[in-house]
Amino acid sequence: MDIGTISLVIVAAMIGLLMLGVPLAFVSGAIAVVLAYTHFGLGGLFLVGSRTAEFVGSFALVAVPMFVLMASIMERSGVARDLYRAFHIWAGRMPGGIAVITIFVAVILGATTGIIGGEIVLLGLIALPQMLKLGYDKKLAIGTITAGGSLGTMIPPSIILIFYGITAQVSISHLFLATVVPGLLLAGLYIGYILVRCGLNPALGPPLGEAERDIPLAEKLALLKNVALPLAVAAAVLISIYAGFASITESAAVGVAGTIFAAWVRGELTLEMISGALIQALKTCGMVFWLVFGTNALIGVYNLLGGIAFAKGLLSGISSEPAVVLAIMIAVFILLGFFIDWIGILFLTMPIFLPTLQLLGYDPIWFGIVFNLSMQIAYLTPPFGPACFYLKGAAPPEVSLQDIFAAQWPFIALQCLGLLLVVLFPGLSLWLPNLVYG
Repeated sequence: MDIGTISLVIVAAMIGLLMLGVPLAFVSGAIAVVLAYTHFGLGGLFLVGSRTAEFVGSFALVAVPMFVLMASIMERSGVARDLYRAFHIWAGRMPGGIAVITIFVAVILGATTGIIGGEIVLLGLIALPQMLKLGYDKKLAIGTITAGGSLGTMIPPSIILIFYGITAQVSISHLFLATVVPGLLLAGLYIGYILVRCGLNPALGPPLGEAERDIPLAEKLALLKNVALPLAVAAAVLISIYAGFASITESAAVGVAGTIFAAWVRGELTLEMISGALIQALKTCGMVFWLVFGTNALIGVYNLLGGIAFAKGLLSGISSEPAVVLAIMIAVFILLGFFIDWIGILFLTMPIFLPTLQLLGYDPIWFGIVFNLSMQIAYLTPPFGPACFYLKGAAPPEVSLQDIFAAQWPFIALQCLGLLLVVLFPGLSLWLPNLVYG
């Protein structure tokens, strides 16, 4: 069987198994085992194990459970609740102000989590009822939370960029810096959209009532004081990475210790909170790592069969124009995002795309941000749309899944605009790492 036929069989098997409801991790892993055994015999199974062991041996990978645990502790210690309460009273007089503050809080939470699930659930529990109670347009409120909560992977530390950095063998610190401006750009586009819509029609985002607005200044400052220490821990983690004081992994571990200390100072540190955070972190990492093992093994076997060379030749043969090839890559990211998670997309595409990218002369750091922005779109687009399902789990009963999906399209358009700007102006992502590292 030639490699072209094998490639078609793999695609057909993946589509069939996914339609049957088999998780992607086990789909890719099972196909890898079958391919290895049928083409290389029992010895081929050692390849599957060695690929997994090689990836797990990466020291930078330790940062993933550390950052996830840091995020879990932040979520369970009430930081998000106090942060939202502290800021939303400052913007209460402005039409759309609560939605703007929701985006602002999402950016800050993104700097403490690096994942989207917990952030969207928190904002769904805290901000959505508040906006609906005030009479906000339901679609505007829903879209603000799903799009804002998805910024968790655009603001460093980002779990996506850690895995991309390991896969592409580029500096994770450079990637973290490169995503800052695009992440803030995306947040700025959301805020601009909210302000314009609510400015033209204030009924879409009514201000707070007088009683909530007229809180004494001392009380407002006290609310900010409650979140100062946890945010200082998050800032210290990022500064230590950028300043070169510690590696990504070391900073993540120190961040966990600092977050535990901050929870203790706030009076939130309990055995129940720590055990819950540990269980949540284990579940999250277990899901991600199984996806990594399966897709990584499949790529290893496929590469031995000549699949990577075949796919690169197929891709480069489509057009001699680098911009056309790049557009096809981005289209593949977005199309796959309709059906599978980012980790599967990363490991299924990058072994093929990255070598082609280097031949075309594109910067892999910049391409990592392009991938990350593409995943922002994937978070919101049905039928997979993980951000939508996260919010559904936390939303009031009157908010249906149809309401949530219908609210995404303006924000998807803004994400496409942000992606287009970064593609057309690579300096938006490369300026900051070049400034810091030269």
